[in-house]
Amino acid sequence: MEERYYATGRRKTSIARVWLTQGSGKVMVNKREVINYFSEMQILHAMQPLKNVGVEGEFDIWCTVKGGGISGQAGALRHGLARALVVANEEFRRPLRKGGFLTRDSRMVERKKYGQPGARKRFQFSKR
Repeated sequence: MEERYYATGRRKTSIARVWLTQGSGKVMVNKREVINYFSEMQILHAMQPLKNVGVEGEFDIWCTVKGGGISGQAGALRHGLARALVVANEEFRRPLRKGGFLTRDSRMVERKKYGQPGARKRFQFSKR
């Protein structure tokens, strides 16, 4: 049986579960080809970890992403892909860490507060 490597990636409210197998570079996202799921810029962003360690086209990638929007899902795929590459080969850890791919981007949407229309915005002030 072929060896599969698994990792989870997160970004904003999106979660990506990523599986890698040795293969020809086929990428599936939620049972669809990656080209039919993400835009060209998001694909480039999500596949950066492969380019960083120089293994593009060597792994088949199968992943499920849920939650958030398209850009958050692309970021979650990027994070999960980097973590799965480390599981596949521990030597990839140093270049991926140096490139910042293994650090989870912890920025989240700030919550809306009561007594105001948004997180920071205030209702219009009137002196009289």
